[in-house]
Amino acid sequence: MYQTDPPRPPSEVMPMMYDLPSEDPQDLDTPEMVHPRPPWETMPTMYDLPSEDPEEPGLPDEFHDFQPQLLRETCKPPNYPIGEMFIGTDLNLYYDARNRLWHKRPDWFLVLGVSRAQQQQDMRLSYVVWQEGKAPFLVVELLSPGTEADDLGQTLRESNKPPTKWQVYEQHLRIPYYVVFDRYQNQLRVFQIVGTQYQAMAVPTQKFWFEELQLGLGVWQGSYQQTEGLWLRWYDVTGNWILTPEEQVQQERQRAEILAERLRSLGIDPDNL
Repeated sequence: MYQTDPPRPPSEVMPMMYDLPSEDPQDLDTPEMVHPRPPWETMPTMYDLPSEDPEEPGLPDEFHDFQPQLLRETCKPPNYPIGEMFIGTDLNLYYDARNRLWHKRPDWFLVLGVSRAQQQQDMRLSYVVWQEGKAPFLVVELLSPGTEADDLGQTLRESNKPPTKWQVYEQHLRIPYYVVFDRYQNQLRVFQIVGTQYQAMAVPTQKFWFEELQLGLGVWQGSYQQTEGLWLRWYDVTGNWILTPEEQVQQERQRAEILAERLRSLGIDPDNL
């Protein structure tokens, strides 16, 4: 029968052989063939088909592609020139010189006081902490099905296995700030190293100010990449969201149009200036 119920969680819709449409001609006129179910009800997702590498549970989805872009485009601290900071997106972060194959892959991270590559051939293939000499200042993880427990430090390290993500960020690298964003629950969580452990910081308005950067990070409702939703982005000391390059072009175009209208109201043709 044609399914009219709301979509089920990804883990419940993995198609089995007996779920696939029959090729019997007598079945071609069934409601399911006339009204095929949408892909998200019949096809496995990245969370149903994890990577064979235990450190990489799955491939990025669209949100994990767009959201880091927005963070990168709006991360413009006034006290750190672009050339003196490095931003990594879905990049292997190697953290233990004694176990050189161990790595984590944060959704987004920021390192202060390191130089960006000036030539394409010098661009980083990964970030190796013991070579760079600096650990990230901030890591952002975007919650998704199947990774929540690991992202929030609720999993335990298995015997003879690498440490968990939380242990690496908190104990091995002592990354000052760890941010977790859950777009499904519209929840922003910020953890800061206090003493030897992460402590949850108060985020009552879904915004958090980083004094070291003179920037704040918050949840913004709006359209990015022509997609409406909840997005994590940076804001300045006045509380205004940092503009993306596209938004800057639009703003400058609007200002030019307003100026042109004012000139026309004074009897001046702006096209002749």
